[in-house]
Amino acid sequence: MPAPFPRPKDLREAAAMQKRLAESVVLRGNPCEARCIAALDASHPTRFSRHKGPSVAVAVLWDRVRGEVLEVATAQMDETLLFPYVPGFLSFREAPLYLAALAGLSRPPELLLVDGQGVAHPRGLGIAAHLGVHLNLPAIGVAKTLLFGRPEGELPLEAGSAVRLMNGEVQIGWVYRSRTGVQPLIVSPGHRVGMEESLALMRSLTGKTRLPEPLRMAHLQAGVARREAARTE
Repeated sequence: MPAPFPRPKDLREAAAMQKRLAESVVLRGNPCEARCIAALDASHPTRFSRHKGPSVAVAVLWDRVRGEVLEVATAQMDETLLFPYVPGFLSFREAPLYLAALAGLSRPPELLLVDGQGVAHPRGLGIAAHLGVHLNLPAIGVAKTLLFGRPEGELPLEAGSAVRLMNGEVQIGWVYRSRTGVQPLIVSPGHRVGMEESLALMRSLTGKTRLPEPLRMAHLQAGVARREAARTE
Protein backbone atom coordinates (compact mmCIF):
# COMPACT_ATOMS: atom_id res chain seq x y z
CA MET A 1 0.00 0.00 0.00
CA PRO A 2 1.32 3.49 -0.81
CA ALA A 3 1.91 5.98 1.97
CA PRO A 4 -0.95 8.38 2.73
CA PHE A 5 -0.95 11.35 0.40
CA PRO A 6 0.40 14.40 2.28
CA ARG A 7 -1.68 17.57 2.65
CA PRO A 8 0.41 20.75 2.97
CA LYS A 9 -0.68 23.45 5.37
CA ASP A 10 -0.21 26.25 2.82
CA LEU A 11 1.02 26.96 -0.71
CA ARG A 12 4.58 27.65 0.44
CA GLU A 13 4.85 24.19 1.93
CA ALA A 14 3.12 22.71 -1.13
CA ALA A 15 5.64 24.34 -3.50
CA ALA A 16 8.54 23.06 -1.41
CA MET A 17 7.11 19.54 -1.52
CA GLN A 18 6.75 19.74 -5.30
CA LYS A 19 10.33 20.90 -5.79
CA ARG A 20 11.64 18.11 -3.56
CA LEU A 21 9.59 15.36 -5.20
CA ALA A 22 10.45 16.61 -8.70
CA GLU A 23 14.00 15.45 -8.03
CA SER A 24 12.68 11.85 -7.94
CA VAL A 25 11.02 12.01 -11.37
CA VAL A 26 12.56 9.58 -13.88
CA LEU A 27 12.16 10.55 -17.54
CA ARG A 28 13.17 7.20 -18.97
CA GLY A 29 11.08 4.20 -19.90
CA ASN A 30 8.95 2.81 -22.70
CA PRO A 31 5.26 2.34 -21.80
CA CYS A 32 4.29 1.17 -25.27
CA GLU A 33 4.35 -2.48 -24.17
CA ALA A 34 1.89 -1.79 -21.34
CA ARG A 35 -1.43 -3.51 -21.87
CA CYS A 36 -3.59 -2.36 -18.94
CA ILE A 37 -3.59 1.37 -18.29
CA ALA A 38 -5.62 3.38 -15.81
CA ALA A 39 -7.14 6.58 -17.19
CA LEU A 40 -7.95 9.08 -14.45
CA ASP A 41 -10.41 11.97 -14.51
CA ALA A 42 -12.32 13.91 -11.86
CA SER A 43 -15.48 15.99 -11.73
CA HIS A 44 -16.22 18.75 -9.22
CA PRO A 45 -19.36 20.78 -8.55
CA THR A 46 -19.17 24.50 -9.22
CA ARG A 47 -21.50 27.34 -8.35
CA PHE A 48 -22.93 26.98 -11.87
CA SER A 49 -23.39 23.20 -11.63
CA ARG A 50 -26.88 21.87 -12.15
CA HIS A 51 -25.94 18.89 -9.98
CA LYS A 52 -24.10 19.72 -6.74
CA GLY A 53 -23.08 16.90 -4.41
CA PRO A 54 -19.53 15.64 -3.77
CA SER A 55 -16.47 15.66 -5.98
CA VAL A 56 -15.77 12.35 -7.69
CA ALA A 57 -12.84 10.67 -9.39
CA VAL A 58 -12.87 7.76 -11.80
CA ALA A 59 -10.23 5.19 -12.69
CA VAL A 60 -10.98 3.43 -15.97
CA LEU A 61 -8.89 0.31 -16.53
CA TRP A 62 -8.32 0.08 -20.27
CA ASP A 63 -7.08 -2.91 -22.25
CA ARG A 64 -4.92 -1.59 -25.10
CA VAL A 65 -4.93 -4.90 -26.96
CA ARG A 66 -8.70 -5.33 -26.97
CA GLY A 67 -9.39 -1.59 -27.09
CA GLU A 68 -12.04 -1.70 -24.38
CA VAL A 69 -12.84 -0.86 -20.78
CA LEU A 70 -12.13 -3.71 -18.36
CA GLU A 71 -13.56 -2.07 -15.25
CA VAL A 72 -14.41 1.28 -13.70
CA ALA A 73 -13.77 2.31 -10.10
CA THR A 74 -15.03 5.53 -8.52
CA ALA A 75 -14.36 7.52 -5.36
CA GLN A 76 -16.02 10.58 -3.90
CA MET A 77 -15.29 13.19 -1.28
CA ASP A 78 -17.06 16.23 0.07
CA GLU A 79 -15.81 19.33 -1.71
CA THR A 80 -15.15 21.11 1.58
CA LEU A 81 -12.60 18.45 2.59
CA LEU A 82 -10.44 18.88 -0.49
CA PHE A 83 -7.42 21.13 -0.87
CA PRO A 84 -8.50 24.39 -2.56
CA TYR A 85 -8.25 24.72 -6.32
CA VAL A 86 -5.11 26.69 -7.14
CA PRO A 87 -3.48 26.48 -10.60
CA GLY A 88 -0.18 24.62 -10.32
CA PHE A 89 -1.23 22.73 -7.18
CA LEU A 90 -3.91 20.45 -8.62
CA SER A 91 -2.34 17.25 -7.32
CA PHE A 92 -2.98 18.18 -3.68
CA ARG A 93 -6.66 18.56 -4.53
CA GLU A 94 -7.28 15.58 -6.81
CA ALA A 95 -4.63 12.96 -6.02
CA PRO A 96 -6.36 11.71 -2.84
CA LEU A 97 -9.50 11.10 -4.90
CA TYR A 98 -7.53 9.32 -7.61
CA LEU A 99 -5.74 7.12 -5.10
CA ALA A 100 -9.09 6.07 -3.64
CA ALA A 101 -10.43 5.27 -7.11
CA LEU A 102 -7.32 3.27 -8.03
CA ALA A 103 -7.68 1.27 -4.82
CA GLY A 104 -11.08 0.12 -6.08
CA LEU A 105 -9.64 -1.62 -9.14
CA SER A 106 -9.29 -5.39 -8.96
CA ARG A 107 -5.73 -5.24 -10.32
CA PRO A 108 -3.00 -2.61 -10.48
CA PRO A 109 -2.43 -0.82 -13.79
CA GLU A 110 0.84 -0.86 -15.69
CA LEU A 111 0.57 2.83 -16.55
CA LEU A 112 -1.36 5.92 -15.42
CA LEU A 113 -2.88 8.28 -17.98
CA VAL A 114 -3.90 11.40 -16.08
CA ASP A 115 -6.06 14.38 -17.01
CA GLY A 116 -3.46 17.01 -16.12
CA GLN A 117 0.20 17.89 -16.43
CA GLY A 118 3.28 15.70 -16.11
CA VAL A 119 6.57 17.59 -15.93
CA ALA A 120 5.18 20.49 -18.00
CA HIS A 121 4.76 22.39 -14.75
CA PRO A 122 6.47 25.41 -13.13
CA ARG A 123 8.13 23.18 -10.52
CA GLY A 124 8.35 20.05 -12.66
CA LEU A 125 5.67 18.13 -10.76
CA GLY A 126 2.20 18.20 -12.24
CA ILE A 127 -0.41 15.73 -11.04
CA ALA A 128 0.73 12.91 -13.35
CA ALA A 129 4.31 13.27 -12.11
CA HIS A 130 3.16 13.52 -8.47
CA LEU A 131 1.03 10.38 -8.71
CA GLY A 132 3.73 8.52 -10.65
CA VAL A 133 6.36 9.23 -8.02
CA HIS A 134 3.97 8.52 -5.13
CA LEU A 135 2.97 5.13 -6.58
CA ASN A 136 6.24 4.42 -8.41
CA LEU A 137 4.25 3.79 -11.59
CA PRO A 138 4.85 4.98 -15.15
CA ALA A 139 2.61 7.99 -15.76
CA ILE A 140 1.78 10.45 -18.53
CA GLY A 141 -0.10 13.73 -18.23
CA VAL A 142 -2.58 14.78 -20.90
CA ALA A 143 -3.90 18.32 -20.42
CA LYS A 144 -6.40 20.32 -22.44
CA THR A 145 -4.68 23.65 -21.77
CA LEU A 146 -1.12 24.91 -21.50
CA LEU A 147 0.04 25.62 -17.95
CA PHE A 148 3.75 26.18 -18.46
CA GLY A 149 6.31 26.25 -21.25
CA ARG A 150 6.57 27.53 -24.80
CA PRO A 151 5.85 25.62 -28.03
CA GLU A 152 8.97 25.39 -30.17
CA GLY A 153 7.14 26.22 -33.37
CA GLU A 154 3.87 26.34 -35.24
CA LEU A 155 1.77 23.20 -34.92
CA PRO A 156 0.45 21.81 -38.23
CA LEU A 157 -3.31 21.22 -38.51
CA GLU A 158 -2.99 17.54 -39.42
CA ALA A 159 -3.81 14.75 -36.98
CA GLY A 160 -0.76 13.31 -35.26
CA SER A 161 1.26 16.52 -35.55
CA ALA A 162 3.44 17.50 -32.60
CA VAL A 163 5.95 20.18 -31.66
CA ARG A 164 8.22 20.23 -28.65
CA LEU A 165 7.14 22.14 -25.53
CA MET A 166 10.13 23.92 -24.03
CA ASN A 167 11.23 25.47 -20.77
CA GLY A 168 14.14 27.49 -22.04
CA GLU A 169 16.43 24.95 -23.71
CA VAL A 170 14.87 21.96 -21.96
CA GLN A 171 12.00 19.95 -23.43
CA ILE A 172 9.18 19.36 -20.95
CA GLY A 173 6.51 17.86 -23.21
CA TRP A 174 4.67 18.06 -26.48
CA VAL A 175 1.94 20.14 -28.05
CA TYR A 176 0.04 17.40 -29.85
CA ARG A 177 -2.88 17.54 -32.29
CA SER A 178 -4.85 14.32 -31.98
CA ARG A 179 -7.34 15.03 -34.75
CA THR A 180 -7.17 17.29 -37.79
CA GLY A 181 -8.21 20.84 -37.02
CA VAL A 182 -9.02 20.34 -33.32
CA GLN A 183 -7.37 22.21 -30.46
CA PRO A 184 -4.12 20.53 -29.39
CA LEU A 185 -3.41 18.62 -26.19
CA ILE A 186 -0.43 19.10 -23.90
CA VAL A 187 1.33 15.77 -23.41
CA SER A 188 4.14 15.39 -20.91
CA PRO A 189 5.72 12.39 -19.21
CA GLY A 190 5.09 12.16 -15.50
CA HIS A 191 7.40 9.40 -14.27
CA ARG A 192 9.29 6.38 -15.66
CA VAL A 193 8.40 7.39 -19.24
CA GLY A 194 10.70 8.90 -21.84
CA MET A 195 9.83 12.03 -23.79
CA GLU A 196 9.65 10.36 -27.22
CA GLU A 197 7.88 7.36 -25.74
CA SER A 198 5.12 9.52 -24.23
CA LEU A 199 4.27 10.85 -27.68
CA ALA A 200 4.42 7.38 -29.25
CA LEU A 201 1.92 6.08 -26.71
CA MET A 202 -0.46 8.98 -27.34
CA ARG A 203 -0.37 8.32 -31.06
CA SER A 204 -1.39 4.72 -30.35
CA LEU A 205 -4.49 5.80 -28.41
CA THR A 206 -6.33 7.84 -31.04
CA GLY A 207 -10.02 8.01 -30.17
CA LYS A 208 -13.34 9.28 -31.45
CA THR A 209 -12.74 12.81 -30.15
CA ARG A 210 -9.87 15.11 -29.21
CA LEU A 211 -9.07 13.01 -26.14
CA PRO A 212 -7.39 9.61 -26.28
CA GLU A 213 -10.08 6.97 -25.95
CA PRO A 214 -9.25 5.82 -22.38
CA LEU A 215 -9.41 9.41 -21.10
CA ARG A 216 -12.59 10.09 -23.05
CA MET A 217 -14.20 7.15 -21.29
CA ALA A 218 -12.90 8.33 -17.92
CA HIS A 219 -14.30 11.82 -18.58
CA LEU A 220 -17.73 10.42 -19.45
CA GLN A 221 -17.75 8.09 -16.45
CA ALA A 222 -16.72 10.92 -14.09
CA GLY A 223 -19.69 13.01 -15.21
CA VAL A 224 -22.07 10.09 -14.76
CA ALA A 225 -20.64 9.26 -11.34
CA ARG A 226 -20.97 12.83 -10.06
CA ARG A 227 -24.56 13.15 -11.23
CA GLU A 228 -25.42 9.87 -9.52
CA ALA A 229 -23.66 10.93 -6.33
CA ALA A 230 -25.55 14.24 -6.34
CA ARG A 231 -28.89 12.46 -6.66
CA THR A 232 -28.17 10.34 -3.58
CA GLU A 233 -27.26 13.31 -1.41
